[in-house]
Amino acid sequence: MESNINIMSKIVCFSFFLLAFFSCKHHEDEYHSITDKIEAESKNYHGTSISSEEHIGDIETIEITEGEHTFLIPERKSQIKSYACTECHSKPLAQMKSKDLKKAHWDIKIDHANANTMNCVTCHNPDNMDNLRSLTGNTIDFNNSYNLCNQCHTKQFEDWKGGAHGKRIGGWAPPRASMTCVNCHDPHKPHFESRWPARFNTQKVKERE
Repeated sequence: MESNINIMSKIVCFSFFLLAFFSCKHHEDEYHSITDKIEAESKNYHGTSISSEEHIGDIETIEITEGEHTFLIPERKSQIKSYACTECHSKPLAQMKSKDLKKAHWDIKIDHANANTMNCVTCHNPDNMDNLRSLTGNTIDFNNSYNLCNQCHTKQFEDWKGGAHGKRIGGWAPPRASMTCVNCHDPHKPHFESRWPARFNTQKVKERE
């Protein structure tokens, strides 16, 4: 009887050993998790012929690096019709608003926060209108205006860097080219009207109500 118990114990132990051994990897194409499978299948991966480059079209872009993310954004200054700003902003604003000077964009107002929180010089450098200025007085190039936005909108900025916020210029295939904050969110008034995304699900909005 005792001999039979020992035999049964050995069989059970051996069964557990086989189970542990084969559950680790049954065959060459079976893995612990989807992550293991992706890593294994990617070992002999030599890239792809799919590219978003042709969809970027004639948009002039520049390459930026923020943290571990490097991607393309639209070049901004060439799109500003009156850049450099100092071609016109050669005097203090109080003097330039005199009747002797032709009216330019004095009707533009900030449409982002109330006057107690922000005004024009919160972002624009009154000493050098060709550049923007951070809250701490650092110079920010017009092409990097997103660095103004990320002072307050830190969560959205982190999502934008990773590609979870904002609009791609091309597609999801490399090279990555993304719109910047001001391409979708204009802090000035008058500005282009806000629109729902083309595939916005209005039914879901009604259900949530």
